[in-house]
Amino acid sequence: MKKLYPLALCLLAFPAAAHPCHADSVGLLAGLAHPFSGMDHLLAMLGVGLWSRQQNRGLLLPLAFIAMMALGALVQIGVPIELGIAASVVLIGALLLSAVKLPAAAAVALVGLFALLHGQAHGRELAGAASMAGFLLASAGLLLAGRAIGGQLVSRAAGAAIGVAGLCLLAGAA
Repeated sequence: MKKLYPLALCLLAFPAAAHPCHADSVGLLAGLAHPFSGMDHLLAMLGVGLWSRQQNRGLLLPLAFIAMMALGALVQIGVPIELGIAASVVLIGALLLSAVKLPAAAAVALVGLFALLHGQAHGRELAGAASMAGFLLASAGLLLAGRAIGGQLVSRAAGAAIGVAGLCLLAGAA
């Protein structure tokens, strides 16, 4: 139960909304703070960290997430992505709750898709290499935090909470 406290504090500390305006966000500190400014990204990264522990694949999924998020930030495709980001949070919650074990390639592909969407948002909202380095570093920390607090009971409980929060985000994005 003590392992749930950091997650609970994170859930209470931020509004359940996507990122507010970040047009002037530049620099390493802006990048470091960015993943904590939107519930969608915070839940997705903690959830992927939890799921990576549940999948028992070492750091494969967090590393894939970071790599694909960086790619998504660099290669902007200019399509609306908020609905996809909210759906990714719902799916991460469902994966955690169901404790489904996927083959490594399927898990990496799924996490990679989620990361591309989240990278698109980060790339649009932040400018510059220092900002990107900051958000990638903070994201890696959230992924590792999810792995650290994970465990079967914690992951399933968190999955339910993340899924419900994702449905709220999905309702707001639609």
